[in-house]
Amino acid sequence: MPCVGDWLNSPLSIVQGIFAQNVPNSDWEKKVTEYFREKLKENNATNWVPSLNDVPVHYLKPNSLVKFRCMVQDMFDPEFYMGVYETVDPNTNARVLHFGKYRDVAECGPQQEIDLNSSQTVTSERQTFYCVPVPGESAWVKEISFLTDASQARVSPSTSYTPSRHKRSYEEDEDMDLHPSKQKEQHMGNSCCSGGDIHGCVEPKRLETEASAGHHVISPNCSPTLDLNFPLPGEKGPACLVKVYESWESFKVNDVLEVFGVLSVDPVLSIVNSEERDSSTLDPMECMDTAEEQRVHSPPASLVPRIHVILAQKLQHINPLLPACLNEEESKTCEFVSNFMSELSPVRAELLGFLTHALLGDSLAAEYLILHLISTVYARRDVLPLGKFTVNLSGCPRNSTFTEHLYRLIQQLVPASYHLRMSIESMNHSRFIPHKDYTANRLVSGLLQLASNTSLVIDETQLEQGQLDTAGVHNVTALGNLITWQKVDYDFNYHRMEFPCNINVLITSEGRSLLPSDCQVHLQPQIIPPNMEEYMSSLLTAVLPSVLNKFRIYLSLLRLLDYSISDEVTKAVEEDFVEMRKNDPESVTADDLHKMLLVARFLSLSAGQTTLSRERWLRAKQLEALRKARLQQQKCVNGNEL
Repeated sequence: MPCVGDWLNSPLSIVQGIFAQNVPNSDWEKKVTEYFREKLKENNATNWVPSLNDVPVHYLKPNSLVKFRCMVQDMFDPEFYMGVYETVDPNTNARVLHFGKYRDVAECGPQQEIDLNSSQTVTSERQTFYCVPVPGESAWVKEISFLTDASQARVSPSTSYTPSRHKRSYEEDEDMDLHPSKQKEQHMGNSCCSGGDIHGCVEPKRLETEASAGHHVISPNCSPTLDLNFPLPGEKGPACLVKVYESWESFKVNDVLEVFGVLSVDPVLSIVNSEERDSSTLDPMECMDTAEEQRVHSPPASLVPRIHVILAQKLQHINPLLPACLNEEESKTCEFVSNFMSELSPVRAELLGFLTHALLGDSLAAEYLILHLISTVYARRDVLPLGKFTVNLSGCPRNSTFTEHLYRLIQQLVPASYHLRMSIESMNHSRFIPHKDYTANRLVSGLLQLASNTSLVIDETQLEQGQLDTAGVHNVTALGNLITWQKVDYDFNYHRMEFPCNINVLITSEGRSLLPSDCQVHLQPQIIPPNMEEYMSSLLTAVLPSVLNKFRIYLSLLRLLDYSISDEVTKAVEEDFVEMRKNDPESVTADDLHKMLLVARFLSLSAGQTTLSRERWLRAKQLEALRKARLQQQKCVNGNEL
């Protein structure tokens, strides 16, 4: 068991120690980073760090070490702060150096003043990210992450902390934010006892119950005055201002991060910011920020806490059942990966059976759904994204709950997803494309601001006749660009800016979709259940949790594997294609070759093979022949093109 000491409960005291030992040497910052990096490597110590994804902010100790799994929704302008500053005692003229890093408010002793003209002052720069929980993150991801962390953190002393205001309701928090004078009075009244933790004896079991209940009841979404700017409707969880001190240029909007840093929820932040907004004496020439920009960039800390990042990493995936970082080299030597790959064949067979039942007995559609779920954009050639595999599942029952239930099953398999019900009303009135609000100087989110590898299920079966307005046309165009080019053009008023993405799109429709797709599979149900809801629910209950977890690992892991085609197989494929063109020059095109190679790629990966074999190539040709024959048959039946 790692020692959960000052580094977890009072990280700033550790920073202070390193700072005091190394000043004026500038290496103290690197030593702080290395210290915490080494600590977090010990005995799964990352699981001991409380997570903002799991625990309500008001149960976390201010200035303690926390972690947050999030997506970068927006990046604010860089800000300057006092990295090092000097205080002086007017009575004794004694001088003390302090660090300003990892803090929002400069601290000094009761008889000290900050010497703004000191030659020791160092002005530094940091970047602020506005971060939100990963949009569409599945409930099972949250649950497994919480259980993994809670199993370690339950016995941690830091979880026994309850702040002095833990019994105050969230409505009272809002009242404090709206009436800063009340908050100021309370803050002044409590400042004398800020040095001690007087609530360290609260029973962990009782706190654990209160925290889990609070996670569901107390939501930042309840503020009527503050839009937390979540991309998807109905999302819950904290939004955070994440202050990054090193290598912020390596991160970009829509990246998924896991950050470890110092939690800052100082009530003074709300007081200062409210006073700045309420002040009418500010010279407009001195204050360039508008009131709206101040409100958005400096929200109440109780609703949007700050995290001062000590360590941050970009996540390849958010599946808690897999190791967090798993690059191509590690995947070849990792014991976890090799053990799982040895039992891949039965897992694939079980998953195929599960999806076949979900698709009403259609095994061909189930094969293509597996290929779709493990597809990913692995490279870009000029503007063309390679590896995207959007599937249009046509033949779905109209005005039925089939797509709704199919989505619920997919939601149980993938880490992040969203169900987009396509209707005239939703197209005309939803905001799909993020746009820049220059008044507030922020990026206003849209439905298509999603993290990489999110599964987007578009339901066209609800679409009826009607008129699309200008917004609706723009939204449909945005969906088409997302599918074809894997990019979303964000609206910056005077220009558009391309943001590349990697979104798995599945379209369900009655006939051929209005939207483009890489592959159309016509559903041929072998069974028609009298009660769709009961049938689909029974599928999930019949699968053991351990088997369901294997499905989840399977789909996430195969996306991360490398893939190649040997020169020998490439030559054989070329010869085969030439022969196919000779036999049927009209119907076999270069697009068909590209599609077959794509199917062969994901077919190989689905079997755990990272190179294309002759056997897999022939199987890919067979699947494509069956799919095309089915479409041709449907075309003859209906008398129109699908």
